[in-house]
Amino acid sequence: MIAHLRGIVLAKSPNQVVLECAGVGYDVAISVATFSSLPVEGAEAKLHIYTRVAEDQLALFGFAEPAEKRLFEKLLTITGIGPKLAITVLSGIDASRLVTAIRGGDHASLVRIPGIGKKTAERVVLELKDKLDDLASAPIHPQTSGVPYGSIGEDVLSALVNLGYARPVAQKAVDVALERSAHAKENFETLFRAAMASIR
Repeated sequence: MIAHLRGIVLAKSPNQVVLECAGVGYDVAISVATFSSLPVEGAEAKLHIYTRVAEDQLALFGFAEPAEKRLFEKLLTITGIGPKLAITVLSGIDASRLVTAIRGGDHASLVRIPGIGKKTAERVVLELKDKLDDLASAPIHPQTSGVPYGSIGEDVLSALVNLGYARPVAQKAVDVALERSAHAKENFETLFRAAMASIR
């Protein structure tokens, strides 16, 4: 199984990166937090990998931090949560806030995440509430590189649409976020979090 990759970033988007390692390009699904930590295209990056083997597919999921990967794996133990939804969850809420919400039984915060309904939120809290002690103080959230990604607003808009929000809703959220903070446009994750907050 592939557990770690180090290579050159060929292409990246808020939910995907293509990493070239020894001449092979690996298509890796990622969270918004991991996307924001990636360097510019053409630079070297390292990712911790979760490999999922299905009957007709081999899928790779990448994480900038080991703790984020562990949280992803814990989410997979919940009935009804597969790898794609787990990545969506990690993109929809800051990982540290997710741990706090689960440990605190905050169902309201969980159901705001696209793809998470009331019953799933209840299962997540019930099954993981006492299993996240090792993540409560771990540095889950990767540090952003501070490098402008170009067309940041469009990237945020794309990320929101990929999370399941209607495009008009996503556009309004980005507009509101930019109105509230002009500096938000300078960093993808800052703008993304601000847009998510405006939707809620």
